[in-house]
Amino acid sequence: MFKKVSVFLFVVTVFMQQSLLAQKKELTATRINTPPKIDGVLDDAIWDELTTYRDFQMFEPGNEGTIEEAFRTEIKMAYDDKAVYIAAYMYDPSPDSIASQFSQRDEIFVQADHFMVALNTYDDGINETRFFVTSAGTIGDQRVTQNDRDFGFNVVFQCRVSRDEKGWYAEYRIPYNALRFPEVDVQNWSINFYRRLLRKNETHTWNFIERGIGRDTQYNGLVKGVKDIDPPVRLTFFPFAQAQTVTFDGESETNFAGGLDIKYGLSDSFTLDAQLIPDFGQVAFDNVVLNLGPFEQTFSENRPFFTEGIDLFQKGRVFFSRRIGGSPSGSVENLAENEEIIDQPDNVKLLNSLKLSGRTQKGLGVGILNSIGENTFATIRDTITGISREERIEPLTNYNVFVLDQQFNQNSSVSLINTSVIRSGSRFRDANVTGGVFDIADKGNNFRVSGRGIFSNVRTSEGLTTGFQSEFDFREIKGQWRYRFGHDFANTTLDINDLGLNFRNNFNNFTVGGSYEIIQPRGKFNRYRISATARHRRLYRPSVQTRNSISINSFFATVERFAFGLDADYNSRDNDYFEPRVEGRFVIFEPNASLRGFISTDFRKKFAFDLRGNVRQWYGNQDQVNYSLNFSPRYRFSDKFLLVLSSNYSTRRKNFGWVDNTDEDVFLGLRDVTSFENSIRASYNFDPFKAIDLRLRNFWSVADHSSNVYFILNEDGTRTQIYTYDTTVQRDPNTNFNIWNMDLSFRWRFAPGSEATLLYRNQIFNSDDQSQLNYTESLSSLFDQPLQHTVSLRVTYFIDYNNIKTVFKKHS
Repeated sequence: MFKKVSVFLFVVTVFMQQSLLAQKKELTATRINTPPKIDGVLDDAIWDELTTYRDFQMFEPGNEGTIEEAFRTEIKMAYDDKAVYIAAYMYDPSPDSIASQFSQRDEIFVQADHFMVALNTYDDGINETRFFVTSAGTIGDQRVTQNDRDFGFNVVFQCRVSRDEKGWYAEYRIPYNALRFPEVDVQNWSINFYRRLLRKNETHTWNFIERGIGRDTQYNGLVKGVKDIDPPVRLTFFPFAQAQTVTFDGESETNFAGGLDIKYGLSDSFTLDAQLIPDFGQVAFDNVVLNLGPFEQTFSENRPFFTEGIDLFQKGRVFFSRRIGGSPSGSVENLAENEEIIDQPDNVKLLNSLKLSGRTQKGLGVGILNSIGENTFATIRDTITGISREERIEPLTNYNVFVLDQQFNQNSSVSLINTSVIRSGSRFRDANVTGGVFDIADKGNNFRVSGRGIFSNVRTSEGLTTGFQSEFDFREIKGQWRYRFGHDFANTTLDINDLGLNFRNNFNNFTVGGSYEIIQPRGKFNRYRISATARHRRLYRPSVQTRNSISINSFFATVERFAFGLDADYNSRDNDYFEPRVEGRFVIFEPNASLRGFISTDFRKKFAFDLRGNVRQWYGNQDQVNYSLNFSPRYRFSDKFLLVLSSNYSTRRKNFGWVDNTDEDVFLGLRDVTSFENSIRASYNFDPFKAIDLRLRNFWSVADHSSNVYFILNEDGTRTQIYTYDTTVQRDPNTNFNIWNMDLSFRWRFAPGSEATLLYRNQIFNSDDQSQLNYTESLSSLFDQPLQHTVSLRVTYFIDYNNIKTVFKKHS
């Protein structure tokens, strides 16, 4: 009898969970003939004629509780052949207490209330375009896909806000060139609305979202009544012009540049983005650090063309956009004794770039990205005759990415992605990578299985090399107790680095883990999560263990928005096959353990801070220890002015690592590595359209080998101290590294989609062997170096073909 009751309760529970997921409200959008004026004041006659939708539900911090009538939210929706129109009424009994920090586009998660429209024009439970507005009038847009939430997705839409004694209001106009939808007579859309109340620490949604079951994108309500749309031509232009003056070491150079970005709707579902004569002169500087490890130093993408609408191309993680226009693949060969390199470009200039992407009504996503890099030359001069010559270090190069992604069941997908790099000339290498990717959950959103299989092919003058990598991961995705396990594999010849990023190959790793978290608030906590993970790492060839590790991580967030966490891990002896920089050789690192923690205070208050600390201790070598401390205070002087400081100090005492190698030997050295990083971010926002921003960063690090303790690496991974390493003859590993970057900019969004930016930048860099200098001495030495000053003005203007086509008709 007990078993029958248990089975019955289980079936009822599953049925109720499925029913909750299936409950969807309906909203009927009304076709209108006269569009409202988008000014945030909802006094247009058309709004009075539309149906009002209300009854929002609790979403955060949990589903429990009811929404007070004084904080009710109401929405209305209309459309015509050009755009979708939405009115939102956010009532508040104390409108003067509404948090309203000013910020600029896409800076949504500041200390301000916000409202968000989540529109899914395919009703597929996965893909959404989200349109935000804060109570201070800042707008933002985000593309939500299966595994990505991308604020780099930027479209042109309008939204204005207003406020009175009853609360605040938002008025949207979302043109069809900001959306993609199937070409059918009756549209099958879904939608949800989110309202964030900062001072109450609550988020309300129009359609109920059951926390902890499925994705929030699966809970949208249905949109009825959108039919017979005859959208205008989706063709927009973004011409830009830029003037730049660079002064360095007493010499100045002025450049003028211009170009054009084009967006063209090939259909209502597919869009072509093209960039003619690309120029990335005002992208943010990279956070360069002293790199003592065996792997390359990489940075996130800052170029808008490669951050906007790029979600399809991230499938399988085989595409790394910084490779496009990155460092030349070749180098100068056969340099004569009396020759010197006087100019060697760090990057390849792009001639053009384009991407085509979209999704069919049946959920098939298609993406094509292509860029062409021009011939790149190094300049070499004969020191005796003074005659210069050029040598090609990167030929005309074609970068290409192709993706197919089939989604189904509102929570799953399978994908195929191919990347290729084709370089002109037999001297240079070509590469091709193909990956199959899957991410599949059951319909009840109980379990998820994901993985990928990747084949790499690199062709050089010596022949073709093929590599393989696979990943498999299984996890429970519902409930308070969850578990997962996985396996990662790569053979010795895997190489995706021509258009991708992999730091290492030759591994055969296993992972198992579990976690406990609360889905609804409990007591003083809105959220907490505790997890444990164990990893077994080994080489594929030879099949040997390299390291075992176990880690415990925790995160807690209180009702008062105070967050803290504590993490610990233990690593067994590590046979590191990469630090020696010689194939087949490895160095043994002793077992070690670490303890990390952080606290973060309530950012709603004018003064708040983050504090993080870490300590790692090695066993068998008690003198080897790492410490780090980061303190990041912030002060909001007003809703217009925010200042954020950050200081990070770290030290690695008695650390040892690679310093040099010969044909026979690998040398290691004992060192103290100290780093100190300071940064300032300040922003003064005149309004949601104009701001002055300051970003300053100084990073200093030294690798001090003054103890003069050096080792030779033995074949069994151990090391033997030697007394014959001479830094005057061999490589001197002592390093004093210091870099300074400062950006001061004025941004003005003077019209929808149009922006002007005036930027002043200065930067200095110094690297030498004075490793015993302290921070103050090193900074003084840094400012003895020539300082590079850059002043640039960039103006981008948005042109919609539908607004200028009448001009062409008149002329014709």
